[in-house]
Amino acid sequence: MGQTVATNKKAYRDYFFSDKWECGIELKGAEVKSVRAGKVNFKDTYAQVQEGEVFLYNLHIDQYKQASYMNEEADRTRKLLLHKREIRKIYGIVAQKNVTLIPTKIYFNSRGLVKIEIALGTGKKRYDKRATIQKRDIDRDLRRAVKHRNR
Repeated sequence: MGQTVATNKKAYRDYFFSDKWECGIELKGAEVKSVRAGKVNFKDTYAQVQEGEVFLYNLHIDQYKQASYMNEEADRTRKLLLHKREIRKIYGIVAQKNVTLIPTKIYFNSRGLVKIEIALGTGKKRYDKRATIQKRDIDRDLRRAVKHRNR
């Protein structure tokens, strides 16, 4: 994996993830330059399978200032690029179970192409979130104790 541009931290807080896929994204004009500058926001972003294609909704990519009239709409729907068999597999899982397609991160791969990682997410309940926070606190305390012990 290459250089990570943005991570959907809220998704990790609100969902349990099972399967993950790397997919390309259809960008227009100067959107790649905005992504390279890190002007990406995942707030309320989700993906859906429609008519044999996967689309990404509400991904906010700021307009590139130097592009003037060439800019696209910041919150437009974007097509995700996957193989047909992957799309069929995703559609089968989403249709059967109560899961959502959530983008987890956007990054540049080793060849310099923009990629998005999408995952199947099952929503966490309030008590699951509390358990996650408690586990994180315990891990942090353990790391701190080991660090001080090694000094």
